[in-house]
Parts: sequence; C-alpha cells; structure tokens
Amino acid sequence: MDRGASLLADRGIIKISGAEALGFLHRLVTNSLLDLKPGAARYAALLSGQGKLLFDFFVVPLPEGPEAGCLLDCPRSQIPDLVKKLNLHKLRVPIAIEDVSTSLAVAAVWGEPPPAGFSGVAFADPRAEDLGLRLIAPPESLAFATAPQDGYEAHRTALGVPKGGVDFPYGDAFVHDADLDWLNGVDFQKGCYPGQEVVARVHFRKSARKRILKVRFDGPPPAPGSAVTMGEINIGHIGSVAGARGLAMLRLDRVEDAKAAGTPLMAGAAALDVAPVPPQ
Repeated sequence: MDRGASLLADRGIIKISGAEALGFLHRLVTNSLLDLKPGAARYAALLSGQGKLLFDFFVVPLPEGPEAGCLLDCPRSQIPDLVKKLNLHKLRVPIAIEDVSTSLAVAAVWGEPPPAGFSGVAFADPRAEDLGLRLIAPPESLAFATAPQDGYEAHRTALGVPKGGVDFPYGDAFVHDADLDWLNGVDFQKGCYPGQEVVARVHFRKSARKRILKVRFDGPPPAPGSAVTMGEINIGHIGSVAGARGLAMLRLDRVEDAKAAGTPLMAGAAALDVAPVPPQ
C-alpha cells in the first residue's frame, strides 16, 4: 500500500486573526466557509474579475475555533502577493493578516496516521479522499516527515490532483481548466465573489474547453511543459510527471477527435493513454 509522510517545503502559512476572518474570506473565494468546523478544511481559490485563477489554498480554522480566525495553507512563493491582495480587500474589517511560515510548516501524510501525540493541526485533504492528511505545526513537530517530497508528488499525480504553477499557470487559467470543480473547490450555491459569473456560466452551460487529465506514457516520460500533439496539431501540454504517469492540460474536443479518428496523442517520443473524462 502506498504510504508516506513528507514535509512540503514549498508550502507556507498565512494566519488571519479575528472573529470576522472566515466571513471576510467567504465573500472573496470560490467555496463556502461559513459552516467550516474545527478539524476540517476547505479548498478554495481567489479569482480575478475575469474568472482567472490567481491563488488557491486550504482554509483551516484555528484550533481555538473559527471565531478566533483561520490559517491558509498556500504556495510559499505566492504569500507576499496573497497577503497584499487580502489587505487590499480588508478595508475596515477588524482582522490581522500575517505570514507565519517561519513558525509553522506543512506536511502531508498518506496511507498511515500521524504519529501518536501529534499536537498540531491535522485535516483530511478535501480534494480527494485518498490524498490523506495535511498537518500544520512548528517544523520541529514535523521532524518525522522524512520521505522525499517527490513521493508525495507522485502520490498526488497518480490520483489526478493538479498543482498550481506546474499543471496550470496562476493568472491564466480558469477554475474548470484546473479541475477545481472536481476537487471540491467550488460551491455553486454560494453568493457573489469576484469572477463568479464566469465560473457559473461555464458550469451551467457545461462549456469547459480544457481540463487537466490523468495520462499514462507509452515511451520515455516527457518533461513537464512538453507539448501534446495530435498529428501536427498542438492540443495541450504536460504538467506533473511521475514515472509512467502524469497529468496534462488538454483540449477536450481534440481528445475526442483523436479517439474517433484513432490518431495517437504524443508528447515527445511517448504516446499518451488519456484517462476517461468524467461527465460534466
């Protein structure tokens, strides 16, 4: 059975303190946060007004309770821009927003429980059941997470869960491009937020043109970023690669055309076997 525990060095933590923290975020992001309970987490994104995905993160109530505020588990490289963006929206809301990545780290544990006595924040990754748990704690409390991060990335890739900056570009991908609707990252019943009109239109018209799909390589694994071609036509690109498995953002209509015509999809010297697309 696949199992492991990895420190995720590319993740950081933003702390938002104050009783109105979850309400403040709820008005900005793609998912509903008002019913979020201690011990749970929500995956959500903050979009541009045009519906482009700017930031994605996990929202986790503080151990003291949602009334105390929350933590955001997010890409470390995005923290300065995300803090700036949140502060622009803050106005007079009585909350404090701070980067606490020097005192708190993130680990992933899958196929096994965290060690006995672990006292940090633990929550089930809401994107896919088999992803396992994510842990937030001081770095010294996560010293047991010694598996290379590559092991976690291979686990994530095998489950078809994309990673921002690898499988989709921040600032130039839509929610459906990045599969957030498949990964419990969108509440289509909640109230207004920036970009909602675009998200709702694509969802209710079932008009997503591109998706990140699981692929298997028959041949040497291509490098991330490699073009996927149908004959002479470029129909997408490779993202995460883990051995013979990978993820690729692909034009859905071209994938269907290739299947109908019996034309192989290629990335470099490797033919691609594309997983079936779930119903939209």
